[in-house]
This record gives sequence, C-alpha cells and structure tokens, in this order.
Amino acid sequence: MNLFNKGILFAGLFSTIFSSFAMVAEGHAEGSAEILGQVSSAIYLKECGACHLAYQPQFLPKRSWEKIMGALDTHFGDNAALDEATRAEILAYVVKNSAETSSAKVSRKILASLGSTEVPLRITETSYFKRKHREVRAEVFKRKSIGSPANCGGCHVTAAKGDYDENKVKIPKN
Repeated sequence: MNLFNKGILFAGLFSTIFSSFAMVAEGHAEGSAEILGQVSSAIYLKECGACHLAYQPQFLPKRSWEKIMGALDTHFGDNAALDEATRAEILAYVVKNSAETSSAKVSRKILASLGSTEVPLRITETSYFKRKHREVRAEVFKRKSIGSPANCGGCHVTAAKGDYDENKVKIPKN
C-alpha cells in the first residue's frame, strides 16, 4: 500500500471515529435512544421543577403540552395556576421542544406509540412508557423511595440530566 492510500485510509478511519464521538455526544448513536439532554428553561425548571421533575418536553407531543398547560388550575389534583405571562413562556418552551420537534429516538418512538388523536397527559400513559417498564412490578413503583411511576428520578438517577439510559438505572430496595 503506497503512502497516498495509507493517508486516505487514515483520514477515513479518523473521520469515522470523530463522527461516532459526535453522535454519542448528541445522543444519536445506537444504544443512546434514552438521552434527551437537560431542560434549558429556567422558568420551566423553577415553576414545574418545584413540585416534580421538570420532565423533558420531548417526552410528549405538542397537543399534550397544550392541554396540560391549559388546565393548570386542576393540574393532577393540584392548583398549579400561573400568571399568564409565565404560563405562556413555559407553553412556548414545551411546544418548541415537544416530541414532534425532537430528533431523539425516544421521542420518535413515543410518537409512533400514540394514535394521531391520542392526547396523553402523563408520560406514564404512553404505550412506549408501558412497554419500556413492563418488567417492573407495580409494587416497585409503590416503594417509599419511588412513590409512583411519575418519579423518574427514583430509578433513573441521571433523569434530571435527560439521560434515561437503562444501563444507569438503579432500582431502590425500599
């Protein structure tokens, strides 16, 4: 093999390795379907994260976020009403980052699991969530340290970072 061919081979190998690292960093490589990234809205983190994990908007479609944000006075049994400016800012953020706008595999899989008119108000209501958690017994979700399926951080220790990689799951004993 002459020097020119070795140079082309080296350049191709370097390009492949660099692309792989870039894809992993962006959460696009095979096996990283569960990486969404951190929530970037300070107001969303403050207002929604005060009561529960500020879920990555990529988990639900636009229609779900619009319905959730339109009924904050009866938000899952609580009054989470906000002033109109704050509500509008959060709505704009979650709609802009909803499942339809995401290139993440998990978002595409969630959308594919929904019927075109289905409007889940909880991530846990999606067929995708149910399928991914089918091996988790109901009593596990009732453990004091978890509380419910909505407490992602109970088992997904890197959930706040948007990393739901199943290899990083730690299910508490109690």
